[in-house]
Amino acid sequence: MTQSVYTQQTASSFNYNTSTTVTEVPFKDEQALAQAELNNYIESQAEAVALTQDPLTSRDRRIIGEIIQVEPESVRTIWLESGITVWVRFVNGSCLPFDRDWFAKRVAEVKATLPETPLERNERLSDELEEACVKFNLWHPQIDWLSFSTKLYRNNQLVGYIGCNYQGWYSRPRTYGMNRFASSAEEAITFLGVRPAVAA
Repeated sequence: MTQSVYTQQTASSFNYNTSTTVTEVPFKDEQALAQAELNNYIESQAEAVALTQDPLTSRDRRIIGEIIQVEPESVRTIWLESGITVWVRFVNGSCLPFDRDWFAKRVAEVKATLPETPLERNERLSDELEEACVKFNLWHPQIDWLSFSTKLYRNNQLVGYIGCNYQGWYSRPRTYGMNRFASSAEEAITFLGVRPAVAA
């Protein structure tokens, strides 16, 4: 039985150091340009979608809206120019200038009369509770935001219940029982028999 083996040899005219040109180069350039354009588009879209921190709170927008008599949602941002002029930019892109002193005076007036929203109230109460918990070395699980109440723990042992309603801060050592009302979160915690943590 005979066996055949095929081998391919390079042509004698082949030179390893010569450059060859490819006829599809213009096609590859167009493809590279299209890819670069696509990458730029994706990058611009990512920047547009990226979350940016809003410098104005909902309360700020309400105050500005009250001052210049527009819907609070229509206010995009404000800035101070040359220390003299307050500019208000709206969502539609338009801007209005105001004298800084007049604007500051109106902000103070409106701020004093603007009622606190439930969200703002909860944020204020939460901050006060957190401050008191740090002072007494306590922690709490999630707050019931509707009634603003929670449990307090120290070293994973239940200390009591605390909350705030229209009568003020209150606390009680057990689930059922009398609430003791206080003027602050710290005072309500002391009614539970807890003493401030002492630094060693």
